[in-house]
Amino acid sequence: MLALCLLVGALVSFLLEKVSVDITALVLLGIIFVVSGLGLSEQWPSQEKLFGVFSSQAPITIAAMFIISASLNRCQIIEQASDLLSNYCKLGYVRFTLILFALVAFVSAFINNTPVVVVLLPVVISLSRSLGVSSSKLLIPVSYASIFGGCCTLVGTSTNILASGIISESSVFPDMEPLGMFELSKIGLPILFVALGFLVLFGRRLLPDREALSNIISDIDRKEFLTEAVILEGSPLIGKKFEETDIKSLTGVRLLDVVRKGDPNPLPVSELTLSDGDRLVLSCRPQGIIEAREVEGVGLLNESQLGLEQVSSNSGVMVEGVVGPVSSLISKDLSDASFRSRFNLTILALHRRGKNLSTEIDSIKLQPSDTLLLLGTEESIERLRKSEEIILLDHPPLPANNMKRKAPIVLTVLTAVVALAALKVLPISVASIVGVSILLATGCIKPSEAYKSVEWNILILIYGMLALGETMKVTGVSGEIASLVGRVGMGLADPAWSAFAVLIVLYLITAFLTEVLSNNATIVIMAPIALELAPLIDAYRGLAELAPMGPDLARALVLVSCVAASASFITPIGYQTNTFVYTVGGYRFRDFMKIGIFFNLIYFVGTVLMVSLIWDLIP
Repeated sequence: MLALCLLVGALVSFLLEKVSVDITALVLLGIIFVVSGLGLSEQWPSQEKLFGVFSSQAPITIAAMFIISASLNRCQIIEQASDLLSNYCKLGYVRFTLILFALVAFVSAFINNTPVVVVLLPVVISLSRSLGVSSSKLLIPVSYASIFGGCCTLVGTSTNILASGIISESSVFPDMEPLGMFELSKIGLPILFVALGFLVLFGRRLLPDREALSNIISDIDRKEFLTEAVILEGSPLIGKKFEETDIKSLTGVRLLDVVRKGDPNPLPVSELTLSDGDRLVLSCRPQGIIEAREVEGVGLLNESQLGLEQVSSNSGVMVEGVVGPVSSLISKDLSDASFRSRFNLTILALHRRGKNLSTEIDSIKLQPSDTLLLLGTEESIERLRKSEEIILLDHPPLPANNMKRKAPIVLTVLTAVVALAALKVLPISVASIVGVSILLATGCIKPSEAYKSVEWNILILIYGMLALGETMKVTGVSGEIASLVGRVGMGLADPAWSAFAVLIVLYLITAFLTEVLSNNATIVIMAPIALELAPLIDAYRGLAELAPMGPDLARALVLVSCVAASASFITPIGYQTNTFVYTVGGYRFRDFMKIGIFFNLIYFVGTVLMVSLIWDLIP
């Protein structure tokens, strides 16, 4: 009961999102260790078994693949390939999108698909202009195409690597080999061709025609400029905080910073008491400039040149950007990150999953995929672009010429890792670690960049869920859930059709969980259940005197779970790539449902049929 309560509690926390998923996993891990340390029951994993979670090969392999993916990004290989795509825009929407989506699917089959989509965001927006369509016609399809490719190979997504680790460490079938590099291809490739065809032929009709966030700001909101005001000698504002002054109530005026004696203010502007000679850096609308001139004790710099046509000599540039998956700004608010002092920029709007969080922006902790509307000078924008903290969407990044010579090394390492694992010369964990060591030794990526490229929150989530999975197995929770799933599935059919019926139930449950949880959390829960289902199905098939399938059936069930856990199309929160394109494309929640339902059906029917035909589960 305690293990079941932990499972339910974790699921509820993931759904409510009051705290991040990695914090939930960390708390879960702590509770499991505490209960183990107290020795309350023998039906609870020992601390030795729990520490064994950290020796799992899967998280280490996932971390290594993050680093290899980052090395590819540093060489700008994806951007260079996208440069070639611009030559095909003249072929028209159907032919061009077929080439684009096929390329995305191919690349995503071998590197983590999240950085692929993140890197392509500004590229696709630029290409949409050349093609003469809105970016909303391309961004969801790019996200979906990355998922198609990820379902075809072992390294296409961390979900498959996790499932492979769970298989190899299973106590139900202790001699079962891990997943092969292309074992999923026999299921994923045929479905990929069908899904790509449907996406190219019907996607344009099903997708909305909307503009990105920066293109739908009203004309009034666009007329914002950077200007400065000075606190005059003898001003009645001296000794007051900004919140207490009349400037606070002016139309469209925001205080960005206070410069005192030539130096930026080290304190939050809300806590600073104004003094004689302070220069206030303001973001103003034209009406706010007019009203500011009437405030006693305040002088606008270069006031003689100010007007509705030119508010300041430093007119603001607005640009849209996305917080990347490994940005150092994640989990920090703007004051903690010293955003203003570092980049001399202001955030006008913050959109998260379709919601505008424009109020109290300074106190909001940033998350991956948050879309920001930024205002600043061109110099400040370029400084932010070089920092790589925010992925700016105004135009694709320039290729890093000094890294082009490293591209062959990175491609060779990736090819070697895939080949060694596919030919079973080395396990994928060993091959990927060797690959990372070569990349570091040859300078293809610096150690600091390698550490930064690892999405540590995902690894913490994985370790927490692996500990929960071990607890569910030892306490019998996974067995009880498997028994329930088996009874439901086998109750729908006679023994000869039992495996086919259970496949359907297993896929639907996994697909539902992955739409509301992360795909990694879903596979850690469902893969052990899939393994425990196999003996139950064999026992039921024995009633019809059918031969037991044993490990082969268990393997088929795990592969079904892998595909179902990754094939998340119907919501923008089920898969990270969907979340990244959600706000950037100006989408609404129902847009994903409108088109995603077709791909959920394609993958549901395709997976069940392919597995049933390959493993001969249809009598």
